[in-house]
Amino acid sequence: MHPFDDSYKGTPPWDIGRPQREFLSLAESGDVTGDLIDLGCGTGEHSILFASRGHKVLGIDSAPHAIQKARMKAAERGSDAEFLVWDALEMKSIGRKFHAAIDCGLFHVFPDHERRAYVKNLASVVLSGGNYFMLCMSIQEPSDWGGPRRISREEIEESFSAGWRVDYVRPAVIETSFHPEGGKAWFSCITRLE
Repeated sequence: MHPFDDSYKGTPPWDIGRPQREFLSLAESGDVTGDLIDLGCGTGEHSILFASRGHKVLGIDSAPHAIQKARMKAAERGSDAEFLVWDALEMKSIGRKFHAAIDCGLFHVFPDHERRAYVKNLASVVLSGGNYFMLCMSIQEPSDWGGPRRISREEIEESFSAGWRVDYVRPAVIETSFHPEGGKAWFSCITRLE
């Protein structure tokens, strides 16, 4: 069972009912082209956003309740975004390649050994020259309110040091229902080289 599945029986604090501002800006920028995979898509806000901009989108999450909600949202909004219950640590077996991948709050949940497996799997589904856009909690965010692991800029750069080019890692905000002004985060663009 997925460790976050029970959270989706209600509304988890990271499910704000709309896209994160960073991904809304990204969608409007035109920097994303082609087919897209949304990793740890939750209830599908970002998948539906990018599908509305003409992208063929696959959202995956290993929480069945999240995918059920995402499919319901997509049906209600007339979106053709596709959703699958799938483990991001097994995405190499998905059998598809994408021009871009987005990740809102998934990278920072992995311990070190799983992070390496995640990056390896990511490399198997992102086409050469494709981009990975990631929003994760920053080490600059105090940890006294709990929440996920905090990530340093160096951890991001190290994780993507082989076969990738880190285009930028910039300060950003990640919004949650218990932290309405937003938590300190990093927003990264990383390009697949091989």
